[in-house]
Amino acid sequence: MLVTVGICTWNRAPLLRETLAALTRSTPPPRLEWEVLVVDNGCTDGTESVVAEFRERLPIRSVVEPAPGLSNARNRCIDESRGDYLLWTDDDVLVEADWLREYARAFQEFSAAAVFGGPVLPRFEGDRPEWLAAAWADVHTAYGARDLGDAVAPLSRRLPFGSNYAVRRAEQLAHRYDPRLGRNRHALLGGEETAVLRAILRGGAQGFWLPRAVVEHWIPRDRQTPDYLRRYYRGQGRVLALTGPAPRAESKPALFDRPLWLWQRALEEEAIYRYSRVFCGPERWVGDLARASTTWGLLAGWPARPRDPERC
Repeated sequence: MLVTVGICTWNRAPLLRETLAALTRSTPPPRLEWEVLVVDNGCTDGTESVVAEFRERLPIRSVVEPAPGLSNARNRCIDESRGDYLLWTDDDVLVEADWLREYARAFQEFSAAAVFGGPVLPRFEGDRPEWLAAAWADVHTAYGARDLGDAVAPLSRRLPFGSNYAVRRAEQLAHRYDPRLGRNRHALLGGEETAVLRAILRGGAQGFWLPRAVVEHWIPRDRQTPDYLRRYYRGQGRVLALTGPAPRAESKPALFDRPLWLWQRALEEEAIYRYSRVFCGPERWVGDLARASTTWGLLAGWPARPRDPERC
């Protein structure tokens, strides 16, 4: 069995160095062949030098994907990979020592399954702000945190996140990533991996949650702010516009080609947020911020049409 660990990166050389260092401490099982494939998505920092530092310590190689965007980088990784499974992680993640071993064991034990995923734990720079700690249960997904329980279990509606999941090669080749989705240099979009995983499972494939295949995800101070949440949830709204049901033809009043009712909803939710930000605690205003920002993103992305799921 050959496993490809795929890492897509853009101008995060110091964090990538930490990620690769953690991989050197991983403990693959005997007889497992593996490779680390770094996709340089047009980096202008020292990314290639960082990769070179690990050529004697990891089975590593790199390729360049000049088209910007995480989905484009993921698709290049699919094209260049050699593994029977693609094991995805990020350039701001630390994998635990047993991470690769846990996945390899699952690939053998659940040989009929096509999708796997494990926990993503937050690793904060400094102390988490009090407001964020108070609202964490409602917004942890905005920081890529994921925990679906302590037991190995089949995947269904709740899916793993992009910094810690694996896809069998045959299914990954059949389901590429939508370039309209995924983070890019201009917007905090996402959802590219969710669309693929849903399509694979919807097609009848099995998936499993692996609670001991753990990674830690770096959360810098500049993301521990209301402004980051505003940008994140606006991106989520745009994803909803791209992937949700096609909007019906509107006969009701419109403004700038958007339905007036959606403008009204956005303005009402924004007013609620502004009020609660002044008069309520973070347990209330953070959720109001998320709702208002998501609606503004949906408004910005309107009207959108869903991608044909057969092409995912």
